Amino acid sequence: MSDSQNIRRAILAKWHENLSKYGNLFSSDSISGSSPPSVFVGSYNYPKVFVGPMVPPIHGDTSLLDNPERWAGKSLEEIVNFRLNLIRGIQKVSIHQTEGRYIENLQEITMSSKPTDSDLQFTKTTSTSISLDGESAPFGPIGEIKSAKFYGTSATKSIEKTFYDKDLNAQDAVLRLYNSGIDISKIQKCFSIGMLGQKRKLVPTKWSITATDDIISKSLTEEILNYPLIDSYKVFTYEHLGNSFSVVLFPHRWIYEMIEAWYSNGVLGFGSDFEDARGINHPPAIAGAYFAAKLGVTEYLVKNKIQSGVIILREIRPEYAIPVGVWQIREGIRSAMRQTPIISETFDDALTLASKKMSISKPEWISKGNIMKLIRQKTIADFF
Repeated sequence: MSDSQNIRRAILAKWHENLSKYGNLFSSDSISGSSPPSVFVGSYNYPKVFVGPMVPPIHGDTSLLDNPERWAGKSLEEIVNFRLNLIRGIQKVSIHQTEGRYIENLQEITMSSKPTDSDLQFTKTTSTSISLDGESAPFGPIGEIKSAKFYGTSATKSIEKTFYDKDLNAQDAVLRLYNSGIDISKIQKCFSIGMLGQKRKLVPTKWSITATDDIISKSLTEEILNYPLIDSYKVFTYEHLGNSFSVVLFPHRWIYEMIEAWYSNGVLGFGSDFEDARGINHPPAIAGAYFAAKLGVTEYLVKNKIQSGVIILREIRPEYAIPVGVWQIREGIRSAMRQTPIISETFDDALTLASKKMSISKPEWISKGNIMKLIRQKTIADFF
């Protein structure tokens, strides 16, 4: 049996052990608890989607359960448990319905600066049978909402202001929140529950995550294009949750490539995306991961007021048995960029160092990517 299966089996066993003690909390026709605050918009059956709050069966400060920015150093099992402990209430709603009592309640929860006490009644008992696979992020029990009551939200001022500004387009709204220091995971929820922009609609959570990373990293890239080039080759590495990252910065106008490698039944698979200063010009293959990683590295370049070429290698090991979302890529790259880099003499040396941490050789990485082609193509901008 593979490592991945063993890990999934152990986590499931733990969950069932939990249920034997607290099962009545998770399998019931009602729940009372403090939402972290957390809302979820599904993509199934689009444009009529399942929308609702996520609530654990406990009261108090539950904010950690849905705040990836605070999950550094947590194990895969802990993070999966955060997810499983949230009971997801759902109602089917058209994506164009951004007003009305139910959605407005969810918008208030999303805006709240603290966990929100919630009482949900379901049409029938929630089921505790959950499946863990290597494909999709884990979810706790789900129940269709008959009635929902929420108490004691307190709005985050900058979000409230942006929410009431109907003249701001969605992109500018995202950037305003980011620049006022709101966590990206929070901005994504606001985007998802139809709180931003002029023509508002509900956006499935997984799409809103990628859209938010894309909007912010695009704006940071525009800033980077005005900065001087770095004069050395730097390699940053970081590992967490069975993911190994290497980031190489090299003296070049902004070009960026991310290459991912993973094992599927013992067979090595690869995916990659790339761009130059004009942005990405093809339908992205590893979209969510690509934009999440781009955000982590562009933040570093803007903070240091430098411009560079960037290549990111990500090896996904079998220990990453349950995908927990692209936030772990963004936070992984942010953590990588906080390490002290190793300085190299040449691009070739830098790539050697970057692939040293991995079980995949440098020639394999290079053959699967486009970075050599990108470097060789003189961009038009180089002639001005």
